[in-house]
Amino acid sequence: QVQLVESGGGLVQAGGSLRLSCAASGRIFSINAMAWYRQTPGKQRELVASITHGVSTDYAESVKGRFTISRDNAKNTVYLQMNSLKPEDTAVYYCNADLIPSSGFRRVDWGQGTQVTVSS
Repeated sequence: QVQLVESGGGLVQAGGSLRLSCAASGRIFSINAMAWYRQTPGKQRELVASITHGVSTDYAESVKGRFTISRDNAKNTVYLQMNSLKPEDTAVYYCNADLIPSSGFRRVDWGQGTQVTVSS
């Protein structure tokens, strides 16, 4: 059983900051890439940022220079530091992990999501 649990969402004023965390737990052999996505009602889930096990990163154009993704491999945790937040960043944020469980095949697991609301 593998679980991804996000935390750190909330309400913040425009220009403010939030830090999201996502911890993977359970019977995990290894984790490859980890990523953050976001989704607003009526829209497709979009990739915000991703990070490989070797800490190579990639960002959506809309968040470059404002968001930073990082990870702690010892803790199986990925973070998303969000600065200079804008109302258009309002969404439910989901983490995912490309992982190999202790028994079974490589797969991608998702967290339950955390709401981020940016007021103008």
